[in-house]
Parts: sequence; C-alpha cells; structure tokens
Amino acid sequence: MGKIYKISLLSRSIGAMLSGLCRLLTGVRARWVGCQPSTKSRIYYANHSSHLDGLVIWSGLPPVLRHLVHPVAARDYWDKTKLRRYLIHKVFCAVLIERQGENSNRKEILAPLESVLAQGESLIIFPEGTRGNGEKINPFKSGLYHLARKYPDAELIPVYLENLNRALPKGKRILIPVICSATFGQPLDKLADDESKEVFLQRAQTALEELVL
Repeated sequence: MGKIYKISLLSRSIGAMLSGLCRLLTGVRARWVGCQPSTKSRIYYANHSSHLDGLVIWSGLPPVLRHLVHPVAARDYWDKTKLRRYLIHKVFCAVLIERQGENSNRKEILAPLESVLAQGESLIIFPEGTRGNGEKINPFKSGLYHLARKYPDAELIPVYLENLNRALPKGKRILIPVICSATFGQPLDKLADDESKEVFLQRAQTALEELVL
C-alpha cells in the first residue's frame, strides 16, 4: 500500500495562495488542447527549465484534483530548509527522489513513483532529468518508459511549458514579468508490446515538441 496523503485546511489554503500568486506573477495560462482535467491516473510529463515548472503544472489543475497529482522533485534541493520541506510535503504532496548521477539505482528511484501510480493517482515528471535552457527539449531518460511499461493504464499527458526559463532564469531568485503558458496535449498512445525503449521515448518526446506554438 502506498503513502496516503492528507491535506490540512492550512496546507490547502497555502496551496491556493501560491497558485494564485504564480498566475499573477507569470500570467500563466493553462491550455487543455488535447484532453480535459480528470481523476484518471495520469503521468503528466513536461519540459524542464525552471524551479517554477512543477508549480505551474500543478496550478493549472482544478483545485479539487491537486491532492491527487504529485510532482516529482529532487530531494537535495527541497530538503534543504524547513520552509521547502513544508511546502513540498504538506502543500504539494510531492514525491522526492535522490539525484546520484551515474550511480543512480533505477529501482530505488522509481519505487516511490510506482507507489503513487499503484494507488491510482497521478504524477508530474520531467523526463529530461535535469533543467534545460528552455530553447530545446533534451533527450528523455528511461524512467518514463519503465513507468509506462509497468502501469499501462496510466494516461501519459505531454505538457509543454513556455517561457518559464525567462520568468525565473537559472541562478535567479526574482521573477521577471513574462507571459508563460502550460499546454496540455492529448494522451500518448499506449506503449506497444513490441515497442523498444528508444522508439517509445522518441515518440513521447515528439508528442511534447508538437505542442510548441
């Protein structure tokens, strides 16, 4: 049995405040062009160029769904301070993973993600693995493939994030007023029994790239 997330009224209020603040400061718009919000188990996968990425996707969901959708984040960043730990655990109900570079153990990294999907809930992941420059989408790591293989009923939803790298450039702490957007695409066709990892990951990346306006 996976972890059961209980959200207090205070945490819900803080989440609503942060979501509203995010929309106010970035002008972010959520565009559902290929699907609609749903309680179905899903893996929302997106390009990654800013610390705001997970918050923007999470904020684009209806409030009643947010506690069912768990961002995947790096433990070494979010465990640094008491405030970050509160936000990531109590407000966003995120799944934290260890970043160990080439020494990473795939089974250990995927285990908490699989626990969420096993409960029929959803994830927000960034298959590039690390933050890019926002100009192009880097090749995907294999995690998305392994999750799709083990949980074929979880819908794979590409989400293209635009301008987040400009709103909060790497190394900066002050938001720059730039209009941002999150475009939710149509569910990816299920992984075929005979489809290779390389073919699947390229197909998933292409679906994300096709959302670029």
